[in-house]
Amino acid sequence: MTTRHDVRFPGESIEYREARNALLDAELALRRQIEKVAEMRRALPPGGNLKQDYVFDAGPADGSGGSVRFSDLFAPGRDSLVIYNFMYAPSAGHPCPMCTAFIDSLDGAVRHLERRINIALVAKAPYDRLADLAKSRGWTHIRLLSSLSNEFNCDYNAEQSQDVQRPVMSVFTRSDDGIRHTYSTELLFLPPDEGQNHRHIDTMWPLWNVLDLVPEGRGTDWYPSLDYSAAMTEAD
Repeated sequence: MTTRHDVRFPGESIEYREARNALLDAELALRRQIEKVAEMRRALPPGGNLKQDYVFDAGPADGSGGSVRFSDLFAPGRDSLVIYNFMYAPSAGHPCPMCTAFIDSLDGAVRHLERRINIALVAKAPYDRLADLAKSRGWTHIRLLSSLSNEFNCDYNAEQSQDVQRPVMSVFTRSDDGIRHTYSTELLFLPPDEGQNHRHIDTMWPLWNVLDLVPEGRGTDWYPSLDYSAAMTEAD
């Protein structure tokens, strides 16, 4: 039996170790493939120039409201901007539960990410509804922007109509020749593999990656909810 290390765990069988070694080889290959794809992503040629210097509805820390231009989303010394298009249409009674679960985890990482990049959440819903949602979810770090008064979502393929939004994550960079689009999660635009959803942001999402570790896996019919209080009551 070939092995890559001599660490063992209590009670493991020979069969377990052989299967684990095979899985370890697969995990090593996957890690290398992830890095190869990341290198390809970083090496993409410059994308198109920003279509216009969009003005977003925003709110400063004092809560008085306001607006901000796209070009002003770049802090000094940070030339990359990541935008997550959050599925929350003006006519919707509630935001997308999947998007909400994703931001629940991403919000905590923002203060670390902002040491190197700029990051913001953009939704079509009015800013005050975004602010109320953020308060109810405990989001305190990610920047909230409403695109209700501009065409950003439409221009960058994050909506099919004002009432049908898409959860696209995009990257823009600033240089001497202006602001350019460099990347978007285009797996969203492909048909999903059989038995899966698009999984276009899975590598950034702890929820699914943790579930992938356990024998039960992701399951086939469970998705995040906006509120688990009823389920918890039933469990009690």
